[in-house]
Amino acid sequence: QVQLVESGGGLVQPGGSLRLSCVASGSIFSLNTMGWYRQAPGKVRELVAQITRGGTTNYATSVKGRFTISRDNNKNTLYLQMNILKPDDTAVYYCNRYPSLPTWGQGTQVTVSS
Repeated sequence: QVQLVESGGGLVQPGGSLRLSCVASGSIFSLNTMGWYRQAPGKVRELVAQITRGGTTNYATSVKGRFTISRDNNKNTLYLQMNILKPDDTAVYYCNRYPSLPTWGQGTQVTVSS
């Protein structure tokens, strides 16, 4: 059974920080590359960052240097530390395997606004 539960979103001012968490079922998490995705209003869902089981990371150009993806393989938990947030980062954030599975969690809303 696929389970993905994201949390940690909220309203933050430009320049602020948030840390997102995602608990995934073991069948998804343990052996796979995982990713954070986001979908802004009126836009397609995009990959923001990915991390292999061994910890190798890759980022979208728009977030490189500001966001940090990490994982705790013992807890089946994925994290996204987001710093220097911008209004363009406003979106619903999701975690999933990379490449993604058809099933998605509910996501967590991040709103960057003054």
